[in-house]
Amino acid sequence: MTRAITLHNVSKAYGRSPRAVDRLSLHIDPGEFVVLLGPSGCGKSTVLRMIAGLEDITDGEILLDGEPANHLTPRERGMSMVFQNFALYPTMTNRDNIGFPLKLENPRQDHTERIENTARMLGIERILDRRPGQLSGGERQRVAMGRAISRQPSAFLMDEPLSNLDAKLRNHLRAEIAQLTKELGVTTVYVTHDQAEAMSLGHRVAVMRGGILQQVSPPREVYALPENVFVAAFIGTPRINLLQAVVHAPLEGRMSIDLGRQRLPLPEPLSTDHQLLRIQQGRPLIVGLRSEAVRIAPPSQARPGEVALSGIVEHVEYQGHEALVHLNTGSRPAVVPELESARPDRGPVRRRRGGTGGGGVLERIRERASSYVGGSVAVLEAPESDDLPPGAHSPDRPAVTSSDLVVRTGPDMMLRTGGQVPLLVDLAHLYVFDHQGRRICPLPKDVPGLDV
Repeated sequence: MTRAITLHNVSKAYGRSPRAVDRLSLHIDPGEFVVLLGPSGCGKSTVLRMIAGLEDITDGEILLDGEPANHLTPRERGMSMVFQNFALYPTMTNRDNIGFPLKLENPRQDHTERIENTARMLGIERILDRRPGQLSGGERQRVAMGRAISRQPSAFLMDEPLSNLDAKLRNHLRAEIAQLTKELGVTTVYVTHDQAEAMSLGHRVAVMRGGILQQVSPPREVYALPENVFVAAFIGTPRINLLQAVVHAPLEGRMSIDLGRQRLPLPEPLSTDHQLLRIQQGRPLIVGLRSEAVRIAPPSQARPGEVALSGIVEHVEYQGHEALVHLNTGSRPAVVPELESARPDRGPVRRRRGGTGGGGVLERIRERASSYVGGSVAVLEAPESDDLPPGAHSPDRPAVTSSDLVVRTGPDMMLRTGGQVPLLVDLAHLYVFDHQGRRICPLPKDVPGLDV
């Protein structure tokens, strides 16, 4: 019988250290596949172990089918766990490894039929009488999954089960896991730092950072409507372009977003999303643009909702099926320091040994960052406004030579490094975040009195 899992304000602390998990609330429906996604050390594996009963809870409550479960032992919870390192007994055959939990539950019963049915489901019948040391990594992971499946658990808990495998095998087993869990209909909680796994497997993705839950949404929504700049930066390849910006809203004339050396004029009449930007006038903001939201084309080919920019080609990455063009538009990239943690280090600034000062700059960026539940962002300064074209500079302002925008193009587009190209930006796919990283455009769902 599959189970609903509910975590209510669950926290985990180790001694006096900051909480590894901080007031996390999450409900998982019976049969749902939820992925816990985040960088290393964000607390996702700790959450999984608390669900399994392998870690005590400092605060909060775990409910199974609506019933309190904090006091239940791992065996009483009836869940199966698949680990990153396979955790197979090397002296046992694969048959015995799969049947081991069944033997513990009922030593006198013959479990041969269930073991063979499980092996058939995973396509490992021919290796049942071998030992784990005689298998490839993919085969060992299938055996580990077989041991979990054989128990007919109420939930699967998977802790980065594919991270030790090569890329080709990961892709293959990912498809198998998706099909298998769908057939079994068992509630599954899957931990990974790989966004490709999360987006392709999960019914919903729960993004974590520094022990704090950032967003829980279906994969499409996590990508299309990130709730804060951390989620936007963590999801998507190549990473979203994040630029420092300021809104200009004159009494007469079009409202625009100043990117430093160029502006994005907003279309008139203003949409509901863009109207809300008026109150942000003069404040430092962060503009987010996915690589597919910008295309290389002249203004004459603009579609409704597109506005023109220009950029200088710095570098072209040929990917085979596409190319990633790195451009300098004269904008200032926004920094998301300490992408791995929601709690920046507030200790003394220290330079790395043997450094020439570059480490000190990074530390100063981190030191100036503000911390908040959604993530921390360092906006170094408000962009200045002028009419200089990209790549131009004045005596009192140094030239910008690094790329600040990555654009996805077709593989056949021939571009010359150092050449200037026209760009069209689709404002329908423009994200705006405040200086603390919270999304303000498109409008958050919880803005009162507005229908988004």
